[in-house]
Amino acid sequence: MAQSRDVDAWFDRYDNPMKAVVARVRQIVLAADPRIDECVKWQAPTFVYRGNLASFFPKSRQHASLMFHEGARIPGVHPRLEGDSDRGRVLKIASLAEADAAKRDIERIVRAWCNWRDADEAKTPTAKASRATASPKKPAPKQPAPKKPAPKKPAPKKRAASSSARQTAAKKRT
Repeated sequence: MAQSRDVDAWFDRYDNPMKAVVARVRQIVLAADPRIDECVKWQAPTFVYRGNLASFFPKSRQHASLMFHEGARIPGVHPRLEGDSDRGRVLKIASLAEADAAKRDIERIVRAWCNWRDADEAKTPTAKASRATASPKKPAPKQPAPKKPAPKKPAPKKRAASSSARQTAAKKRT
C-alpha cells in the first residue's frame, strides 16, 4: 500500500530521536500486506484493515512503540508482542537493526491480522449477501404479496319506528 499524505505530513512535523526507527517500522508494516492502509488517528499514524491494527505511541523516546489494539486476539503466536491484557499488545523496537531483525515477525503479525479480518468478514450476513449478489445468476424477482380482500362493511341497522309511525302504518293496513 502506498504511504498516506496525511501520515507523510505527520512525519514532517514529528520531532523524536526514534523518528528513523518509527519510519522503518512503518515501511515494514506497509510492505507486509497490500491490504494494509494507514491514516492518522489519535494524533498518531495508525495502520488499518477492516479495523484498527496498530498505532504508534509518538511520545516514546526510548524505542518505537507500536500498540496493536487487538494484539491478544490476532491468531497465531507472536512472541515480540508484549503485554498481558485481554486485548492490546505492544511491539517495542529500539533501533534500525532491531527493526530489520523483527521484519519477518512484523510481516507475520500483519498478514495474520488481515487474514483474520477477512475470515471474520466472510462470516457476517452482509458478506454472505454481497457474495450471493456477486454471483452470475440473477436473483428471482420478488413476487408481490397477495392482496387481502377488503373487509365487508356491516349493513346499516334499521332504525326502530316511533310509536306514532307504527300507529299510522297500522291505520293504512286496515
